[in-house]
Amino acid sequence: MLTPDGGRVIIYNGEIYNFPELRDDLVKKGVSFRGSSDTEVLLEALACWGVEPTLKRLNGMFAFAYWDQHERKLWLARDRFGEKPLYYSWQNGVFVFGSELKALVEHPAFVREIDPNVLPSYLRFNYVPWPHCILKNVSKLTPGHYLEVDLSGEVRASKPYWQLHGLVKDRELDRRAIDDPSTIDELDQLLSKAVRQRMLSDVPLGAFLSGGIDSSTVVALMQKQSSRPVKTFTIGFWEDSYNEAGDAAKVAKHLGTEHHEYYISSQECVDVIARMPRIYDEPFADSSQIPTTLVSQFTQKHVTVALSGDAGDEMFGGYNRYIWSKRLWPLLNSLPVGLRGLGRDMAHSLSPAQWDRIFSAFNPIVPNKFQVRGAGEKMHKLANAAGARDTDALYLSFVSQWQNPGETIFESQEAFSLLDDPQACPVGIDYVEKMMYLDQMTYLPSDILCKVDRASMSTSLEARVPFLDNDVVRFAWSLPTSTKLHRGISKWPLRQVLNRYLPANLFERPKAGFGIPIGDWLRGPLRDWAEEMLSEKNLVEGGYFKPKVVRQHWAEHLSGRRNLQHSLWSVLMFLAWKREWIDRSLH
Repeated sequence: MLTPDGGRVIIYNGEIYNFPELRDDLVKKGVSFRGSSDTEVLLEALACWGVEPTLKRLNGMFAFAYWDQHERKLWLARDRFGEKPLYYSWQNGVFVFGSELKALVEHPAFVREIDPNVLPSYLRFNYVPWPHCILKNVSKLTPGHYLEVDLSGEVRASKPYWQLHGLVKDRELDRRAIDDPSTIDELDQLLSKAVRQRMLSDVPLGAFLSGGIDSSTVVALMQKQSSRPVKTFTIGFWEDSYNEAGDAAKVAKHLGTEHHEYYISSQECVDVIARMPRIYDEPFADSSQIPTTLVSQFTQKHVTVALSGDAGDEMFGGYNRYIWSKRLWPLLNSLPVGLRGLGRDMAHSLSPAQWDRIFSAFNPIVPNKFQVRGAGEKMHKLANAAGARDTDALYLSFVSQWQNPGETIFESQEAFSLLDDPQACPVGIDYVEKMMYLDQMTYLPSDILCKVDRASMSTSLEARVPFLDNDVVRFAWSLPTSTKLHRGISKWPLRQVLNRYLPANLFERPKAGFGIPIGDWLRGPLRDWAEEMLSEKNLVEGGYFKPKVVRQHWAEHLSGRRNLQHSLWSVLMFLAWKREWIDRSLH
């Protein structure tokens, strides 16, 4: 879109939810509008107020390029948490940028070359962390930053217009008593407003509903503010241990939504795997990418916009590792390192499958909300954490799929990441808050938001995330850990809000991620494909992975002694990506 005089231009991807307020302010300054879109409001705001002042006022998800013909400068900008992607590169005298890497590689000046130093980080986390890219000389713009480029070819270092670090450092902790209803009232009001803003749409709108706390809260607040039944969508699996469709249906019935569900087969999941390298541009190995793509595909048949419950875990303390570390670290820290190592070795002496059998024997006497899917693998993960010397190492053990990725790859130096920076976290926060902070800075933008955005956009569906509203984020960080994790109960404030709209028995159950039985499928319908990808011949020709290490993992997984689905999936997704993006481009 161009300004009326043609002097300023914007290319923009996303939604600005507070654009009506911004528009009113601009009208008061004498700006006249030709239409009613948030794009025009954003363009006129940039022209009127300037880039950084405008960015500080935006509440939304966006990536944009803004060209000012008068100043002969280009600006690139990305939203606070990186809901929308933005790649850029300076190669052979040309500056290229875009929302997708596949756009950059089409330029004749662009050279496709894998950066081997990024590969260890990818294996560790199952994603390529910002600002890195799997290809050399390419960067992802850091969330909450903008970049300035002028015609001389000078690309200045990106600058932050907003930082979570500053928000956390300068926060005022809410000192209200845990049972003060005004805390829950305020959260209810803030979330209701965030949901209402994201329901503003001139196209059909609905919501993803898994039946969990986060998506149920979003749907409950949508239905409260809607004059007609909200359209809700879920997918089910024929494998009972992964199927949450029944829970979602009960929530939908209680709230009175127009509910749609679709049961997918393992073959449909297998068929969609071939699309992953094109959808995600870079190697991406969170296996929930598969059901996320399929639920987006199903949802898009009915609506064009869908609200999502993502980011609730990061903002309000929903991950098991927060509870575990709160209980585990004081105990670990009181024990000698040698004794911890002994405990780790003892835990590893039994396979996850054996631990699963032990835990299942206790299921009849353990309340449902304390039962955990994949308990054996989680036992091994806890055992790995036992050797941690400090809370930084504890966190790294929890988020690493390959604990020592350098042992799997030929010569490479793991790229510097936020987790390597001792000054990354604000001073004065406790170690559980530190985990939440790091998750919001790394896992949330590079995994969760990347997964949802790429999967939804690949089906022409727009996903919106109310939990990332500016005011909701600010409020979440005003709550102390003892409020978010109250007496060992995660997301306590959110549970209180949801309990106003749903009876507790409809959402109080063990936490389960949006997973699929990828480990079983690798031994079943995906075995031939995986065997070919992980063959010694293919690994040797690939030149990145040590065949002996990978083949040993594969054999151990096939034997059933361990479920190494996540670490193997990262290798498989890289090899599939390389075949699509690198090998085919050479022919």
